Amino acid sequence: MAERDRLAPCTADRQSPPERHAPEWLTSGLRSLEGAPSLDQAVLALQRVSGVVVRSPELEGMLRGDRFGHALHPLLTDFPLGAYLSATLLDLFGGRASRPAATALIGFGLAMTMPTAAAGVAEWRASGQGSRRVGVVHAAVNATATSLYAASMLARLRGRHRRGVVLALAGGSAAWIGGYLGGHLSLVRKIGTADPAFGPAASS
Repeated sequence: MAERDRLAPCTADRQSPPERHAPEWLTSGLRSLEGAPSLDQAVLALQRVSGVVVRSPELEGMLRGDRFGHALHPLLTDFPLGAYLSATLLDLFGGRASRPAATALIGFGLAMTMPTAAAGVAEWRASGQGSRRVGVVHAAVNATATSLYAASMLARLRGRHRRGVVLALAGGSAAWIGGYLGGHLSLVRKIGTADPAFGPAASS
């Protein structure tokens, strides 16, 4: 996996966790994504789009979180996902009076989607081909979630609240799958800016 030397992923000293085994269908499915040449055209298309989003080395460094020493993308995901989850809780337990607040939260989540996606693309550009293949699926699933939340927002603004709630629940399900793939990229594939100064050698 291609990584930048000056900001390469690193791990901290810690005890090894107990041995665990994910279901075979899950591990084989993720390995299939990593080794699927059929995704390479989508990878190439996203690479072209990313060149428009990340227009300069300075912007790319900012989106990657170079100045913070850690990847910016995981931090930004808290904003849309937190807003969407809060909206769903209001939908399910807040009653009719909470509907405007739920609609506003979904609007905020949609507004935060673009900077969050841009930071993710900046990290994705520095990864290897296997990670890029998983990344395009991650991006496609998250785009589906965003589309469902946008449709939910539109339904709410048109007074069709129940339809908006159903669409938001569907969007949340897609976002959960996208979040799992994002976790695989960051925790297993080790995609993400991490300044070596924060590594074990620096703290020993």
